[in-house]
Amino acid sequence: MRMSDIIEQFIKDMINESETDQIEIQRNELAHQFNCVPSQINYVISTRFKPTQGYYVESRRGGGGSIIIKKRLGNQDDVFYKVAQQIGESISQMDAEIMIADLLAYTFLDEEQARLLRVATSDNVLKLENTVKDQVRARILKNMLINMDWRD
Repeated sequence: MRMSDIIEQFIKDMINESETDQIEIQRNELAHQFNCVPSQINYVISTRFKPTQGYYVESRRGGGGSIIIKKRLGNQDDVFYKVAQQIGESISQMDAEIMIADLLAYTFLDEEQARLLRVATSDNVLKLENTVKDQVRARILKNMLINMDWRD
């Protein structure tokens, strides 16, 4: 078993044992425990604990690099997750607006959430080449949708 696999399993075990499906770890302490460099911890977290894999990661600077990992999706029926999966690698502004309008019409979003999604994915904000713009828009929209319930 590779070191990355061992670290991943250790973190998942910690999350599963947590009563809140959330853990806070210190990057340097974990690296020391596994006798590896902190960048290996970063690699594991960035590749194996992504929103599309059911996790929300919040990184805090200073003090050894504190990281909070929350288990996001225990239920695959989550509407935002399913919609995000349907987006694909790119999406036009028009298609994004239609998707947002549908979510609003079916009351999965409130007016404020819909407005923020529209603003973040608008051509006014994404001043890029069209092919790149649609790819960036898709990433922004997916990430925002997947993390929609994480408002504190």
